[in-house]
Amino acid sequence: MNQTKLSLRQWRFFSRPNLSMQFLLVGLVITFAFVLVAIFAPTFQAWGWLQNPTESLTNPIHEPPSARYWFGTSNQGYDVFSRTLFGSQAALQVVILATMLSLIVGVPLGLVSGYLGGRLDRVLLFLMDTIYTLPGLLLSVTLAFVVGRGVLNAAIALSISYIPQYYRVVRNHTVSVKTELFVEAAQAMGANTWTVLSRYLFLNVIQSVPVLFTLNAADAILTLGGLGFLGLGLPDEVPEWGHDLKLALEALPTGVWWTAMFPGLALTLLVVGLSLVGEGLSEFVDPRKR
Repeated sequence: MNQTKLSLRQWRFFSRPNLSMQFLLVGLVITFAFVLVAIFAPTFQAWGWLQNPTESLTNPIHEPPSARYWFGTSNQGYDVFSRTLFGSQAALQVVILATMLSLIVGVPLGLVSGYLGGRLDRVLLFLMDTIYTLPGLLLSVTLAFVVGRGVLNAAIALSISYIPQYYRVVRNHTVSVKTELFVEAAQAMGANTWTVLSRYLFLNVIQSVPVLFTLNAADAILTLGGLGFLGLGLPDEVPEWGHDLKLALEALPTGVWWTAMFPGLALTLLVVGLSLVGEGLSEFVDPRKR
């Protein structure tokens, strides 16, 4: 009965106009637009609609936006429009990998720790709390020094700081749900640990994970931009917004504003889109927030 009522409330959330619903739709449109750009950017280049983002044009250099170069060209001779579009591909690749890695590690650890308790729970809780207290960007910078540059390495460096968040959310929900009557009934009927975790606990504690996933993705975009700005993210030849902003700093004193403006706008828009999706989903999964 409770599940039916919750489902009806959730459908009512979508059926009536409200501010959170509008935020969710706007966020989905922005995010989906970046996903489409990331998917089709290589196709556009193959059709001749985009310049090669890694090819330096000898002429013109630092040309302002025009009909030929929509976002202008940089001091290094790159087409800023092409670099900005291909930057979405690098950002989404790293962010999806990072959030998926942290989800794959953090959710099972939270389930097992919350359900079994005991010494394992205390050790994992201490370890995750220790990682959680470290500043995310500082931890990512340190790990980036260790693992090096690259898409997978950047994803690993980012994911470590997000694992404790998934662990804490899932572990706390598991601790509260494992005392429910349906879990005790399953245990009394002889269900083993794996069955209880997978069939009776997982779906009941996973509701907040999509919200955390989108908010972590937004934070990962900013952190990746910070790593790229410091020269620790992706290789120099890969179009990446943070690295392009670093290159743009050299041109700002000479009045070349467009090389910083467009990558910065793209990074900001994607972060805003993902944040709006996260806020909308948060209200959808938790009726009390309405």
